[in-house]
Amino acid sequence: MSHTVTSPLLTPYTSAALRLPNRLVMAPMTRFRAKEDGTPLPVVAEYYAQRAAAGLIVTEGIWPHRRGQSGWRMPGLETEDHAEGWRAVTDAVHARSGRIFAQLMHGGRQGHPRSRLLGDLPAGPSAVAVPGPLHVKDGKVEAPTPRTMTTDDIRVAVDDHVNAARNALRAGFDGVELHGANSYLIHQFLADNTNLRSDGYGKDRARFAVELVEAVASAVGAHRLGLRLSPGNPQFGMVERDPGPVYRPLVEALNPLGLAYLHLTDNDNYPALADLRPRWTGTLIANVGENHAPTTREQGEGVVTEGHADLVSYGRAFLAHPDLPARIAADAPLTTPIDTEHLYTNGARGYTDYPTLER
Repeated sequence: MSHTVTSPLLTPYTSAALRLPNRLVMAPMTRFRAKEDGTPLPVVAEYYAQRAAAGLIVTEGIWPHRRGQSGWRMPGLETEDHAEGWRAVTDAVHARSGRIFAQLMHGGRQGHPRSRLLGDLPAGPSAVAVPGPLHVKDGKVEAPTPRTMTTDDIRVAVDDHVNAARNALRAGFDGVELHGANSYLIHQFLADNTNLRSDGYGKDRARFAVELVEAVASAVGAHRLGLRLSPGNPQFGMVERDPGPVYRPLVEALNPLGLAYLHLTDNDNYPALADLRPRWTGTLIANVGENHAPTTREQGEGVVTEGHADLVSYGRAFLAHPDLPARIAADAPLTTPIDTEHLYTNGARGYTDYPTLER
């Protein structure tokens, strides 16, 4: 028989920007449940509503404009249809008393003409291709060499994020998270091997991130804006030999803005939480499962009790356990397997059919 437990993950959290019933954050995870034009499918509303008991939900990566589209059937926040599609999602989450931020994810060099509505080459800080084959809408192909972004391209990318953030609030989101992690555009400006520029955006690799955060904060309010970073994350061929000298001044520059939160993934080769937490006085969300086994309840509790972060984001645990807070409260095992066969398909199977404790 299950029994109720007391967990620091289930204690409320309040800041100037957030009022959360618990400290469990649903991490952003790409799922490919969008129409070809980027409008979320109706099943997306059910998926997020099932997980509305999370202290905070952060959506999958959403492209701010088709110029930043990195994959086929990934969702967007560019058009009126997109906003209406996401309004159904936010209404469903709010109907269950949940809170949800939209993650804006510009692909930068990520992508291929066969998986982009524009049918064009993606563009990044420098003309450096992603290693290995890419999945496109009709198979696998070698990654193209991206265009190098001009200064005009950079200004347009900032404007695209601003417009998408405004669309997100119009669609009912409680806030926006900028995806500065896991090899996407902001991360590409920060990393050694994807930013080979000789201009101001190369001499100061944090410059683009700072300008982008400031622009979006000015447009929608810093209290509605979060930023995700993954210093030293090697996914998709990213190289950061010594992240500290780049990320320390970045965090110190953003700290006074009063953002809703900083969402930080730890790394085996660079202790990001230990190094950057003292430089961040606001709310910190920690993710300790990136490139590791799924985060356990005990790991998350340790992060909070040891003061490494205020909140903990869970990815795979929320996929397979829609009622994760209830399971932690009941001391129930987190052993439901993920349906990997249908993880990146387009329907309800492997998406909204995971069991809860009640069924």
